[in-house]
Amino acid sequence: MPIATINPATGETLRTFEPLDAPELEGKLGRAADAFLHHRRTSFAQRASWMSRAAELLESEKETFGRLMTLEMGKPLQSAIDEAAKCALACRYYAAHAESLLADAPVETDAAESFVAYLPLGVILAVMPWNFPFWQVLRFAAPALMAGNVALLKHASNVPQCALAIEDLFLRAGFPAGVFQALLIESDRVAALIEDERIAAITLTGSEAAGRSVGATAGKQIKKSVLELGGSDPFVVMPSADVDAAASMAVKARTINNGQSCIAAKRFIVHDAIADHFERRFVAGMQALRIGDPMDPATQIGPLATAQIVRDLDDQVRRSIAAGARLLIGGRPLERRGNFYPPTVLVDAPSGSPARVEELFGPVATVIRVRDLASAIEVANETDFGLGSSVWTRDDAERDTCIREIEAGMTFVNAIVASDPRLPFGGVKHSGYGRELSGLGIREFVNIKAVSVAAAAPDRPGEMTRRSGDATE
Repeated sequence: MPIATINPATGETLRTFEPLDAPELEGKLGRAADAFLHHRRTSFAQRASWMSRAAELLESEKETFGRLMTLEMGKPLQSAIDEAAKCALACRYYAAHAESLLADAPVETDAAESFVAYLPLGVILAVMPWNFPFWQVLRFAAPALMAGNVALLKHASNVPQCALAIEDLFLRAGFPAGVFQALLIESDRVAALIEDERIAAITLTGSEAAGRSVGATAGKQIKKSVLELGGSDPFVVMPSADVDAAASMAVKARTINNGQSCIAAKRFIVHDAIADHFERRFVAGMQALRIGDPMDPATQIGPLATAQIVRDLDDQVRRSIAAGARLLIGGRPLERRGNFYPPTVLVDAPSGSPARVEELFGPVATVIRVRDLASAIEVANETDFGLGSSVWTRDDAERDTCIREIEAGMTFVNAIVASDPRLPFGGVKHSGYGRELSGLGIREFVNIKAVSVAAAAPDRPGEMTRRSGDATE
């Protein structure tokens, strides 16, 4: 079945690609394995030069890359342009810091010399999603390539042109052929790739189901994997907060990337004392968002990436309402061409309903009222996910309690959750394991080697010493 670019704003098929056949895929695997033998021995300075050039290309061509992202998956154009620019930041961060992050680390022991060395692993397979088609890839690729690894990208099937553009980006930046390659293949061929002995490790960003499949296959092969999966992030608002600011940022937190973000806030957990005020401001802000053509600079909400995502989201909303949730605005797909779903707000969703525990991948928010901080934390932790969390309070004790007790890989206080090359990114529970970005991210795909060098024994010509276990005098 062809891999296609389908414009989510119109449903029009714009371009199709034939998946790689078996000999073509074998050729790419062989080139990757060969490329690693040379790339691992290049200097950090050489890699940094190439990575810095990639950053320059991302910045100078951000409008072109942005239009490609919007065309394939529907995010508002300015958001896509900003994504390309953010990729340049990641490239520059690792170009500047990879050598120091992976420098031999001395350790004091009884040996003459001891240290920890960080050495590249080999060919890393990246299985990446469509929602941030450049950023998800670059935040893996920049540290992986700077560490001396090489990469194979199996991108989401609805963004093939983005995959090819990223491969071309690294080639134009100077990285040798084979160091980064895009694989246009179907998802059902990933398991066999993971089983191939030339693949050293795997990273996946995607759904919980995809994580289970990839993690299980990697585990059977005893291969390292990093999984960044879904989220149902809580957004906790306490009476001490600036409620107007929290409500305004809540709209952005729920609708970034048309609501299709693993770290988008999805459950808005608000203290009873300020819930009416927050709800009015939040609903008004959601209603005011402009829906339309994502290429139009005035558009704030574009189409969802695929028609199936619209159907899945609508089903979750309907099941939540059937369980007892009350609909304030939105709640059904728009009757127009394209994959459009309006900003939607639910309240009174009962515990266990989809709106409370599932990941809703689109502009649907659930407002939940609580009586105190303990109740807020209990609700925040009631889902199986544990990716990000946002807490709004001006009380130091409340802040510290939330940081320590909310089960998440990230907590942002008086700010929305965002990725930053300088901070580790990842979750707990069903949101996956391992970390991307920062020094922790670049060390996920290296051999952390312990080295111990004993003191040289003194030379004593002609002298024979007895050792434990010697059979002769």
